[in-house]
Amino acid sequence: MAQNLEDKCTITIPGNKKPAPAEYFAQMASWCEAHNIQHDVYGDGELIQSFEQKVADLLGFEAGLFVITGTMTQATVLELICKQKNNPLVGMHESSHITRFERQGYQLQDRFNVVPLGNRYRPWTCDDLKAWPDELAAVLYELPMRELGGQLPTWEELTSIKQHCKQEEIYLHMDGARVWETEAYYQKDLSEIADGFDSAYVSLYKGINGLGGSLLLGSKALIELASMWMKRQGGNVYHRSPYVVSAAMQFDQRLQQMPKLFERTQQVYEVIKDYPQLTLNPTQPQSNMLHLIFPVSCERLEELRVRLAEEKGVYIGRPQMMEHPSMSKIEWYVGDNLLSLSDSQLREVLNWLIEKMNNA
Repeated sequence: MAQNLEDKCTITIPGNKKPAPAEYFAQMASWCEAHNIQHDVYGDGELIQSFEQKVADLLGFEAGLFVITGTMTQATVLELICKQKNNPLVGMHESSHITRFERQGYQLQDRFNVVPLGNRYRPWTCDDLKAWPDELAAVLYELPMRELGGQLPTWEELTSIKQHCKQEEIYLHMDGARVWETEAYYQKDLSEIADGFDSAYVSLYKGINGLGGSLLLGSKALIELASMWMKRQGGNVYHRSPYVVSAAMQFDQRLQQMPKLFERTQQVYEVIKDYPQLTLNPTQPQSNMLHLIFPVSCERLEELRVRLAEEKGVYIGRPQMMEHPSMSKIEWYVGDNLLSLSDSQLREVLNWLIEKMNNA
């Protein structure tokens, strides 16, 4: 339903532009021809191995490994660390992808046990970590935290967490699905942001806009061990090249665009200030994503977004429930679409929504 609704619209607000398959594959074919790209065979090939190392170097890790999904990446790494330490306890925020969107796979497969860190409405802190009474084998930090509207810990707080984990020999893993979006806020290089983490997962399709796939980054020893376990789980895809090509052909351009996206996010915040009925989380931009909060139920917002799409050809995203039944939210990733949408066009959409909410 949601995808069909978006396909009918001429304007989409959240996310990056999505070329039709024929156009996208044609772009990939042209890039492959221009760069004389050959298929890998089970991950062995010049393109994939050079790209794995390129991203590892960018974040300051020894090696990288393509993995077909982030779900396979993160659960495998954390399980391996827990086995090495003979300790099943992993700390993470309760909004983490592992606990929210992976059908409790870590638990049903008896891979490790999750303990919640911090308050559900804000990034967890070093004090939250210290307050947990049990010894933890590992902790996961998501940078930025999607379910909190793209919030990030302060640089000082993140540094404290890194130092504490090193001192207490707690393995620190980064869920960096959207780590590309953190440089503009921290004003730090990716390698400095990743410094202190023992490993990281990065997505090749979220901010990068590739077809799919992920990379695990870490020490050579970790990558060698993880590679064997990915094969054992059925992750040994014959050709990774379609996924790698789709990411590699636009990787540099996407990273170069991130400061512009953060700047556009700041501009969007200024526009929304003129609509006191609407609320933003976080209150100030920390990455190029946000949660736009509406003073209506999720059911009412669903009615409005369908009507907006049908009458105006504008897709605003998917409504989500909130704790209060008379409030709801929509996640906006500030990408190509909002970058090309003018302030006046955005105001037209917001004016329409406010008018219809007031006339309810």
